[in-house]
Amino acid sequence: MLQAFLNIFRISELRNKIFFTLGMLCIYRIGYFIPLAGISQVAMKSWAEKQSGGATGNILDYVSIFTGGSLTQSTVFGLGIMPYISAAIIFQLLGTVYEPLKALNKEGPAGRQKVQEYTRYATVLLCLVQSVVYLKFFQSGETSVVYPKYQNTFLFWACGVTALTSGTVFLMWLGEQIDKYGIGNGISLIITAGIVAGMPNAIGDIISGFEVNSPDAKYTPMTVIFLVVAFVTVVAGSIVITQGQRRIPIQQAKHTRGRRVYGGQRSYLPLRVNHGGVMPIIFASSLMIIPSMLISYLDSSMTDLPSEDTSGLYNFMYGTVNFLNVNFGFNGYLYTVVYIGLIYFFAYFWTTVQFQPKEMATQLRDHGSFIPGLRPGPRTADYLETVMERITYVGAGFLALIAVVPSIVNGAFGIDFKVTQYLGGTGLLIVVSVMLDFVQRIEASLLMRNYQGFLSSGGGKGPKIRGPRGTA
Repeated sequence: MLQAFLNIFRISELRNKIFFTLGMLCIYRIGYFIPLAGISQVAMKSWAEKQSGGATGNILDYVSIFTGGSLTQSTVFGLGIMPYISAAIIFQLLGTVYEPLKALNKEGPAGRQKVQEYTRYATVLLCLVQSVVYLKFFQSGETSVVYPKYQNTFLFWACGVTALTSGTVFLMWLGEQIDKYGIGNGISLIITAGIVAGMPNAIGDIISGFEVNSPDAKYTPMTVIFLVVAFVTVVAGSIVITQGQRRIPIQQAKHTRGRRVYGGQRSYLPLRVNHGGVMPIIFASSLMIIPSMLISYLDSSMTDLPSEDTSGLYNFMYGTVNFLNVNFGFNGYLYTVVYIGLIYFFAYFWTTVQFQPKEMATQLRDHGSFIPGLRPGPRTADYLETVMERITYVGAGFLALIAVVPSIVNGAFGIDFKVTQYLGGTGLLIVVSVMLDFVQRIEASLLMRNYQGFLSSGGGKGPKIRGPRGTA
């Protein structure tokens, strides 16, 4: 492992890419602490502390996991990179059903560059809408953290909307620079940096609440051991399911050219078990936020009504809303059941949108390849679709398990959500997927220059690759 790290610094190009990537991430973390004008940081901190540990605080922290920003901090990166991700997902889905976008994607680099341009425009529009909602939320009622002299003024609105939109556009630009001059996926690395940056706070919370001889302590030795074992187990399982594949054997047809026979080799078609990645969890989480906050708002509103109204209809409505608020909360039973159902739905939905068995069967037939025992064409497409449906069921089940682990540990053991979020959920899957991709890119660069990498056996410089007739 140490030798692999040393090999990185022996290659100037790879070394410069890594340093450039780290520099861009440092710029992102600096901008993360630049406050918005007109907002009282003292009031903002007080409000965030009040929401910490509550349903609203947990939801805001959960949203912040896959945005790269923070909804509980009034900074220029408050919206994070989520508007860009939302725009990219929208155009990716439209590219499968909208014919003009399909045609652009088939044009190659020029067409994809045009789609990327449309995605940037859509990002700006989403930023404008979300920034207005963001600023409106922090100016309303008891939540208001804006200085009174700037409350609902044109200057505050103009500065706030411009700063939040510019912050997201700047993050988008940082990600593109990492893609071009650095190593790894820039947007994913920005999100990962935001997730990992919260880990020291979680570790500090464990240390501050840890006591050896007190059974009533927040974190006992057995609790810490459980957290460590759970973290290692979940990370190992995430790696296995992220890399898991169902390999379909492929046979190439033989054909004769002159006196030589070509083809006939056997290979395989890899189908990912978790084909949708973290997208089903992101979709399900985003959809669950709306009813949770709406029910919580209705419950608080009905509680504040005058108690003289004791009609049967009022009691029925209040009891229903209160039941939903308790059971549809972040750790509620009904919330968990609906959440798991949505994860399964979006896992199949994303697979249906992205995986095209008919096109894959056509490509195999055009390249003279076939699955042994199956006729090329519709029969192959039906077989691929059946296999994908079965492995998607397994992949969605694992995603659902990973997604509910933080809620279960939080509710069963009373551990803060900022600690349990590293035992599963969207954040952990994003970190595992991005780090695997990052290490594999470094590995490819090392092997291309004849160096042993992280995933290769042994250390040091590998043997030179011989060319034709023994030339190096």
